[in-house]
Amino acid sequence: MRTGTPVTVLGLGLMGSALAGAFLRAGHPTTVWNRTTAKADDLVAGGATLAESPADAIAAAPLVVVCVSDYDAVADVLKGPLHGRVVVNLTSGTPSRARALAEEVTRRGGDYLGGGIMAVPEAVGTADAVIAYSGPRSLYDAHGSTLGKLGTGLHLGDDPGLSATHEMGTLILMWGMLDGFLNGAAILGAAGVSATAYLPIARTAIDTVAGWLPGYARQVDDGVYPPDDGTVDTHLAAMAHVIEESETLGINTELPRLVKALAERAATEGHAASGYPALVEQFRKP
Repeated sequence: MRTGTPVTVLGLGLMGSALAGAFLRAGHPTTVWNRTTAKADDLVAGGATLAESPADAIAAAPLVVVCVSDYDAVADVLKGPLHGRVVVNLTSGTPSRARALAEEVTRRGGDYLGGGIMAVPEAVGTADAVIAYSGPRSLYDAHGSTLGKLGTGLHLGDDPGLSATHEMGTLILMWGMLDGFLNGAAILGAAGVSATAYLPIARTAIDTVAGWLPGYARQVDDGVYPPDDGTVDTHLAAMAHVIEESETLGINTELPRLVKALAERAATEGHAASGYPALVEQFRKP
């Protein structure tokens, strides 16, 4: 018997299927829809109901979770009236489009929560999956127990675009870490060291940098950049070494040159003796 709040999931890619599966395992009557119906086979075998159309799926439950490719696809599946429906949009997109969608959902009689999933599909349904939501706090509180079946929920504020804004910041952070690791693996690989052998040192470096973030965050908020772990000039000297060695090894130097160019601008603008967080001023510019 499924006695939880009925839910609908629109979109059954890897993440959408994981969301629907988590609701099913938690005992929620779950209606699903996907343009390619075969993607619903395993969920239907597990107890989900396959709707013939997005409109039928929306009509089947008061809580409608959308996880499709982009906001154009969201617009395609959310056609028709939305009276009495809470739309939880977990599709990636820009904050401005999230706000516009929230206004459209409200105009058509529904309520809107934006969301960003900070997890891989395999983690959905566990506490390791963090899902950030934005929109009216009262709406989040009313449905928090149901949404909690997907993972650890985090409410960011009433602005429906905030979850998308945080997603943008998280994505650039992720790519920065991954590109840094891959560039480092290329340097080590050219010297005959495998990426696997490099991994323990890389993990130590990531943990060390993570420990700096609380202090960096305070400096960014205060706009004061003391050289706690070295000046920008000190970092510039190290950056030059990385570029020189990359050239010697015959590997790509684009990433370290970009990093050095940003630091050089900071130094030229009076931050040569400042701490590294002063580079935030470069990222704030158009």
